[in-house]
Amino acid sequence: MTYQAPVKDMLFVLNHLAGLPQVAALPQYAEATPDTAQAVLEEAATFAGDVLAPLNHPADREPSAWRDGAVTTSPGFKQAFRQYAEAGWQGMTHPIEYGGQGLPGLLGAPCSEMLNAANLSFALCPLLTNGAVEALLTAGSPELRERFIGPMLSGQWTGTMNLTEPQAGSDLALLRSRAQPVGDGTYRISGTKIFITYGEHDLAENIVHLVLARLPDAPEGVKGISLFLVPKFLVNDDGSLGARNDVACVSIEHKLGIKASPTATLQFGDAGGAIGYLVGQENRGLDAMFIMMNAARFAVGVQGIAVADRAYQHALAYAAERVQSRPVDGSSREAVPIIQHPDVRRMLGTMRALTEAGRALAYYTAGHADLAHASADPAARARHLAVQEFLVPIVKGWCTEASIDVASLGVQVHGGMGFIEETGAAQYYRDARILTIYEGTTAIQANDLVGRKTLRDGGAVAQALIEEIRKTEEALQARSEPAARLVLTPLRQGRLALANTVDFVVANAAAHPNAVFGAAVPYLLLAGTVLAGWQMARALLASLDHLDEDPAFHQAKIATAQTYALHKLTQAPGLAAVVAGSNEYAVQP
Repeated sequence: MTYQAPVKDMLFVLNHLAGLPQVAALPQYAEATPDTAQAVLEEAATFAGDVLAPLNHPADREPSAWRDGAVTTSPGFKQAFRQYAEAGWQGMTHPIEYGGQGLPGLLGAPCSEMLNAANLSFALCPLLTNGAVEALLTAGSPELRERFIGPMLSGQWTGTMNLTEPQAGSDLALLRSRAQPVGDGTYRISGTKIFITYGEHDLAENIVHLVLARLPDAPEGVKGISLFLVPKFLVNDDGSLGARNDVACVSIEHKLGIKASPTATLQFGDAGGAIGYLVGQENRGLDAMFIMMNAARFAVGVQGIAVADRAYQHALAYAAERVQSRPVDGSSREAVPIIQHPDVRRMLGTMRALTEAGRALAYYTAGHADLAHASADPAARARHLAVQEFLVPIVKGWCTEASIDVASLGVQVHGGMGFIEETGAAQYYRDARILTIYEGTTAIQANDLVGRKTLRDGGAVAQALIEEIRKTEEALQARSEPAARLVLTPLRQGRLALANTVDFVVANAAAHPNAVFGAAVPYLLLAGTVLAGWQMARALLASLDHLDEDPAFHQAKIATAQTYALHKLTQAPGLAAVVAGSNEYAVQP
């Protein structure tokens, strides 16, 4: 089956949950009207469904290939990337002055979801380019921004992020790549980088590598790391491409999933040193790189939602066609499509609930990011930024963990046929598995949530969000509809579980760091479960208020909110118990 972007649900979330009206009220984003949002999303849906989705399964069977230092991408990718670039999608949310369209990230999120749902391996190239552009916009010199951003936004060039080395995975303090100053403002970069997404390919004329390396006199540890821009081809003063730089792709990985995305090992400096340019300040490379990483982490969370939705759509279509067994209620003497069987409906309902909950949480986060960027009031910007920063590791960690659960259920709905590659269900399961790993594992996101996002302010942002959940409970309490009452109790129990857990983390982290950080992942899963459930409760309230406008759509939203409350929110007290009990025993591996 092909991919049908859920434009109606995306627009519902934008307008009723994520704050598009508030974002569009800002002068910088005045063009982001509801009509513009609908037009942009419908156009993105057409491109995703007609151009990218048909390439997804064939590319899994015929992935990118490496030969003599060059990478050939899967059939159709090159033409699709040209269409993507010519339509202006790469520059959608970037500044107009560099050739972008200047639209808010809140509109970029659903477009990114569609891109990734249609073809995750393809979408990784634009994702990394977006991150490189953000790093240059924040930390690059005017000269670097002027020379490199425009061609990346036009799709002539693409971008990468080079952190990992063979001896240094997530521990960047162990990086060994070197940068030798030349004296003319450039540096000679040498070293090996691994797991570089789209580090080599044939989609664009040039590749802009952002590379972490150490200067000769740099201090040890992460405080001695600098960031450099190292192009595949050097760029002349007039913007034309010059000689090939001293960077070579020595191999690409053979992977469990995302097979069409070339994951490269790059060697810098075998012929004397790759020419690079300093981005930001010396020994402050992580400051700039974390800008790129945070953008990528949010984007990976959206990837989780995207793969979940594609797996759900695939399973739903199969369940509607697969005829097997008579119904348990005796309503038919003949075998019926399996979608009529209660447990299949449970699985499909859970898949839908997790997907829609993740979508709402991610778009809500994107709305805060736009308000943090463009609000006129400094206090408002700081408040929205704090919420965005708190939510990013949750979006990345929780949405990607949920994507594995959803894709696994998708295989289960297919039964034995789900284990057969020809049906396509297995690809989503394999593709989803990397999402909890790259751009920081779930444990890294959880440690960030504890250390940088909860402890640094004594849980203030967390408790402020918890207070917003309490207000939603009051709105549910005021409704007479049974659906509102069904969601109310699990939401209240989840809110109390999260509030008590935040207090526990703040009170115990200093005295019992191993215990608290050992329970950091359950804490993140608890936060994601409750905050996503809060969004589903808000969705239920909005659908109750707009039921007459589109009864079928809103009845489905109400039912999905109830499914989430029953099957997911009820798990919150158990997750809280895991965190609270972490002081009582040591886990024995």
